Amino acid sequence: MNSARTTGNVLTVTGLLPAGELGVTDAHDHLFLRSPALAGQEIEDVDGVTAEVLEAKQSGIRSIVEVTPIGLGRRPAQMRQVAQATGIHVVAATGYHRDAHYPAGHWVYDASLELLRDRMLADIERGMHPNDWLDPSTALDESRAGVIKMGASYQRVSKQERKRLEAAVQAALRTGVSILCHTEVGTAAEEIIDICTAAGLPANRLALAHLDRNPDPELHIELCARGIYVEYDTAGRIKYRPDSDLMRLISEVVGAGHSDRVMLGLDLGRRDYLRAFDGGPGMRYLMATFVPRLERRIGAETVRRILVDNPARAYALAQRQ
Repeated sequence: MNSARTTGNVLTVTGLLPAGELGVTDAHDHLFLRSPALAGQEIEDVDGVTAEVLEAKQSGIRSIVEVTPIGLGRRPAQMRQVAQATGIHVVAATGYHRDAHYPAGHWVYDASLELLRDRMLADIERGMHPNDWLDPSTALDESRAGVIKMGASYQRVSKQERKRLEAAVQAALRTGVSILCHTEVGTAAEEIIDICTAAGLPANRLALAHLDRNPDPELHIELCARGIYVEYDTAGRIKYRPDSDLMRLISEVVGAGHSDRVMLGLDLGRRDYLRAFDGGPGMRYLMATFVPRLERRIGAETVRRILVDNPARAYALAQRQ
């Protein structure tokens, strides 16, 4: 599954890549992560992650959008190591998560909008900071971020989250990268879109994650009509709902004419989700288990558009402003 219809480049940890070469893309996942909100679920072992990504590759995945933002244990050198060892294209993230992931006293709370923006700009234009800016004097890694990850709280965007979103829009407009924003249980979507578009971000440079945790097709169709991407990432996690419910949601959104607005990821942001650490469902689940069922429901060509064309278009660098 390759895209021949997308132009422009995507910024990966190993350099610029023609967007049409991304291929089948896991549009939202994690290779390395450490957060006080997920104590005991740290992902930090390079060998284990490499093994997991090799399983993903064997299943048919060619690219992973790794959306661990500043302050959550990004490991840019190790991401590059995994990409080089496996041949998988890795698009890494700068940006900031929702408040719950930052302990009291973390520097993100006192930082000005300008400082928040400038650290994202450095991650994208010069190279990601290896210790999440805890020591600004540390030399930057050579791997550059190619997407901005943001986050909002349940049913609201806090004052601090709003400031970080506005800083992210400025960084996105200056660099051409897109923004993918966490929605807590699929809520506050309209508010996130309003904040970003009011700050000048074109809607087609914004994707909203986890909306399938709020599987409301009428809402999602309205959001797609505004021009954003909806990114679904709970396949295989039955604690939320059966896969059949997610397939039904996708079918309804696609049936309303928005197959060009849907992306799929796995968001395996816990050690327990990875087969390499004796967990599951693992990174192979998307292509080995979920996609064959989805193809039977909506057709292989529509699934190819969702897995290949849409991520290539969503994450391709736009003209800088």
